[in-house]
Amino acid sequence: MDLSHVAPLWGWRHPNSGRAIHITPGTDYQGTTTQVCGLFPFTAGAGTPVIGTPIGRHQLHGEVVCLDPLEWLREGLVTNPGVFVLGQPGTGKSTFVKRLVTGAVATGTRVLILGDSKPDYTDLVDYLGGQVIRIGRGLDRINPLDSGPMGKALKRMEGPAGEKLRWEVRSRRLSLLLALCTLVRESPVTNAEEVLLGRAMDLLDRQLDGDREPTVPDVLRIIAEAPDELISSARSRTKEDFERRTDELVFTLDLLCTGSLAGVFDDQTSRPIDLDSPIVSVDISATGGAGDKLLTAAMLCTWAYGFGLVDASASLAQLGLAPRRFYMGVMDELWRALRGAPGLVEHADALTRLSRSKGMASVMVTHSLADLDALATEEDRAKARGFVDRSAITVMAGLPPRELARVHEIVPMTARERAMITSWAAPDSWQPDARHPGRGKVMIKVQGRQGLPVDVTLTSAERRLYDTDMAIRANPRRSR
Repeated sequence: MDLSHVAPLWGWRHPNSGRAIHITPGTDYQGTTTQVCGLFPFTAGAGTPVIGTPIGRHQLHGEVVCLDPLEWLREGLVTNPGVFVLGQPGTGKSTFVKRLVTGAVATGTRVLILGDSKPDYTDLVDYLGGQVIRIGRGLDRINPLDSGPMGKALKRMEGPAGEKLRWEVRSRRLSLLLALCTLVRESPVTNAEEVLLGRAMDLLDRQLDGDREPTVPDVLRIIAEAPDELISSARSRTKEDFERRTDELVFTLDLLCTGSLAGVFDDQTSRPIDLDSPIVSVDISATGGAGDKLLTAAMLCTWAYGFGLVDASASLAQLGLAPRRFYMGVMDELWRALRGAPGLVEHADALTRLSRSKGMASVMVTHSLADLDALATEEDRAKARGFVDRSAITVMAGLPPRELARVHEIVPMTARERAMITSWAAPDSWQPDARHPGRGKVMIKVQGRQGLPVDVTLTSAERRLYDTDMAIRANPRRSR
């Protein structure tokens, strides 16, 4: 067959022949297979979900991949709205979460950044018109025993529903106080001390009668006063015996007020969460310089306060006293809240174990499972691994082979998926300004389904708002 009369791809190489200097690519259209088959009957899709926030394009097929844990739950794609995010520093974990957060706010989901320890989210929250609460000495305070919105909801509820919420308030107060005591003494609270703290808070509730929220100094004061009811609950016959039994507990509570945590958790909450804000960030970065104990305490208190808000909202909505609202809670740097002392994982687990009926999606972020394996006891490590088990969606950025093998034990992956994630783990050159191979690449994995390798691309506004390395790049030597 003679093809001499057929022009080459770019045209003939002589003057006035219509040769093109480049070839314009074809226009890319996207649609459902139902729509497109009428134009081209041989098309086939990759089956990527288009429900939720657009995250990026599928790395193999180029289709847009969307993700919203609450929407996926509503559509039956997952069994719970939990997301667990793993990845090396600098691979784009925070960028992925911020894209998820931005989409949630745009669709009416209220977002709670429960303990921003760097801070990474302040600029984004300001841009979205949200509220930033800054916890630290000389800044905002948070009262660990503050019932917050749950206390306000109690005033509007009566009967069995009100009684149920009242016990929930008591349980959350006691759980958080036990966690803080465990943190400062670096050992668990005894059963006798737990009973005593519960009775002390019951007495305070009757004394204050809703006029104000109890505080840790109030608990310390009422134990020091040693009323008969407390002496009886401690199985003591005399006040002297009671004081001897409660000596260590008194010093523990005093440490919360005067020790390394002083000035942050020993008074009323100075700036409550704005219930009408589309997104709230509790910035605890100012506590980091004072040591891990203060940072861990701030994170635990923030979690308790945020989940209390969700409980109150769900309770009021069930009774028709408030509109139904849906929430997304982001818990970044998860490992820092768990390593403070043995037993803290149990308290964190109790705080975060929200059922899907609460209308809340949870997003937990950490570097690797090795962070959780570094916890003090095997019991804590097993419970920490349960955070991954309870999350229906696992998102992985670049991970080394050894770490990926551990994740594979919990979330089974194909050999091809593991090879792809491993290839994102480390740069392949020493060239300055070389792009990390895993930057912006994530694998979205739901057990029992094929993983979705996604390339997250950002708009110009997102590149500015999501940038976590801005302070490092601001090198004064380069401006000289």
